[in-house]
Amino acid sequence: PLLALLGVIGPGIIAASAGNDAGGISTYSVAGARYGYTMLWMMLAMTPSFIIVQEMAGRMGAVTGKGFSALIRERFGVRPTFLAMVMLFFSNAATTVAEFAGIAAAMELFGVSRLVSVPIAALVVWLLVVRGSYRHVEKVLLGLSSVFLAYVVAAFLAGPDWGEVAVSLVTPRVVPDRAFIALAIGLTGTTIAPWMQFLLQSNIVDKGTTIKEWSLARWDVMIGAAAANVIACFIIVTTATVLHPAGIPIESAGDAAKALAPLAGPYAEMLFSIGLLSASVLAAAVLPLTGAYAVCEAFGWEAGLDHSWSEAPAFNGLYTSVIVAGAAIILLPGLDLIGIMLVSQVVNGMLLPFLLIFMMLIVNDRRIMGRHVNSRLNNVLSWSTIVVV
Repeated sequence: PLLALLGVIGPGIIAASAGNDAGGISTYSVAGARYGYTMLWMMLAMTPSFIIVQEMAGRMGAVTGKGFSALIRERFGVRPTFLAMVMLFFSNAATTVAEFAGIAAAMELFGVSRLVSVPIAALVVWLLVVRGSYRHVEKVLLGLSSVFLAYVVAAFLAGPDWGEVAVSLVTPRVVPDRAFIALAIGLTGTTIAPWMQFLLQSNIVDKGTTIKEWSLARWDVMIGAAAANVIACFIIVTTATVLHPAGIPIESAGDAAKALAPLAGPYAEMLFSIGLLSASVLAAAVLPLTGAYAVCEAFGWEAGLDHSWSEAPAFNGLYTSVIVAGAAIILLPGLDLIGIMLVSQVVNGMLLPFLLIFMMLIVNDRRIMGRHVNSRLNNVLSWSTIVVV
């Protein structure tokens, strides 16, 4: 059983880990620095919803052998699919810019100019995916996911009051101001990002996972989602412990890493920076990949990591163009990176409810899912999630 489980591990952990990207780490860091441990209960409350949404996406892929966008086209037609794909693609492109900003910020903390780090990172990410097979790429991305443990170590170095952390996790508190509400929406959008469902389902299909392996593969999906939210909690704990009492304002993960150094020591800054770099590289590889998968599946074009340029020109071309554009934009002087991040999160927030409704209608369609439709409990929890979002 252990060998069988190891055989299906990958898609769930990679998709959920990639959600803790530069924008996500920045959002969690700001939440901790601004409001201390106050927002931790939201992460606990969102975890079941995140697990449920990811499980449905993975199950659809295992049952049908098709990506999410292909199922949307078959079930709802070309027009809704086209609109959803345009929004997803531009949201992913804007978020990819934010990932290269994360790479630039992390490497600048190590004294490396973005003029050097961003082009090298873009080339490495491009070569990894365009030149690698699915199995090879998956191993590298899983390795990058493991580096998130740096945030766990950073939290312990910060020396929080674990009793207070535990109370905050289970005690709902809301601060009645607009900034708190906006940040709460940001937490939701970065925790359950729309592109993660496309990525997970495409990876399940690309890996060749079928419904026969699903009983094991779903553990990869559920554990990946839970682990990603646990890491997010540790990021909030670190900045809440060190930066909130000192009243230090920050706007990004790079700001957080710099601010940690004088208060929690150079090791905390280094761990935070390493985590930011790994997260940004992981997401910079994954986001263009998701957009390319989704668009190609939606319009019936060849897509997949094991396909050559001649076999899948649109897939490889879309992936390459997003990486080149994302890296080039970061090198422009005077760019409002925070603004770009916010725009991408707003588009994600607008897209998420529609995609979740599409998902619910597909996953409950017996013509598509057969006997693997949602249970009654799953439907109650899923519709509740959509209403909250």
